[in-house]
Amino acid sequence: MQATVIVSGGTGGLGSAVTARLLDDDWRVVVPYTDPGGLDRLPASPGLVTVQADLLDEAGAAAVVETASGDPYAPLTALVNLVGGFGMGEKVGHTPVADFDALMRLNVRPLHLLSHFALPQIAAAGGGSVVGVSAKAAFNPFPKAAGYITSKAAVWAFISAVAAEYAEDGIRANAILPSVIDTPGNRESQPGADRAGWVSPEAIAKVVAFLVSEDAAAVTGAQIPVPGVAGHR
Repeated sequence: MQATVIVSGGTGGLGSAVTARLLDDDWRVVVPYTDPGGLDRLPASPGLVTVQADLLDEAGAAAVVETASGDPYAPLTALVNLVGGFGMGEKVGHTPVADFDALMRLNVRPLHLLSHFALPQIAAAGGGSVVGVSAKAAFNPFPKAAGYITSKAAVWAFISAVAAEYAEDGIRANAILPSVIDTPGNRESQPGADRAGWVSPEAIAKVVAFLVSEDAAAVTGAQIPVPGVAGHR
């Protein structure tokens, strides 16, 4: 195995595709989970390591990074944070403050906590890559989703800060900006939607695999739209 990557949210609709792709690329992939039922989505592989942890908790994030850093033959060189969520409600003045806070916490805190513990390890290994998930909506807002839009804009702000802070350590940080991903969860929540413009998890997984590879050594501080060709029309 070439090195270790943490894939948070690695049991989800997008995450399972990213995990499978990185295992195919010979990474040691550390996947945190909260619900053991999600592990059924992951392929059997000697390179897969799973850790039960709450990524909203500081100790949980620290434990994941400790596990990821534990193999001297496959140092931790990449973090892919896919944990996050979508939410809509009413206009700002009629949306409960708790709902706004919950989306900020879900979309930003796991990325921050994992980065806090992982970045020194990645730097010690000689550098690597951090990938976060912002959103097309963060730069093209629509009504009644201020919490989601603000939190995804914060993801980009954090990623850009990491890119600036850790360039001298050889660490690249980039954000992908999907629109609607063709996952089972999105199909279930939007049964009548036209899925022609949705992008597949496997297509995004290829982009993530590129970003954590040495082929992307010149790419940092980038917003990378991944709407799919049909979704870009």
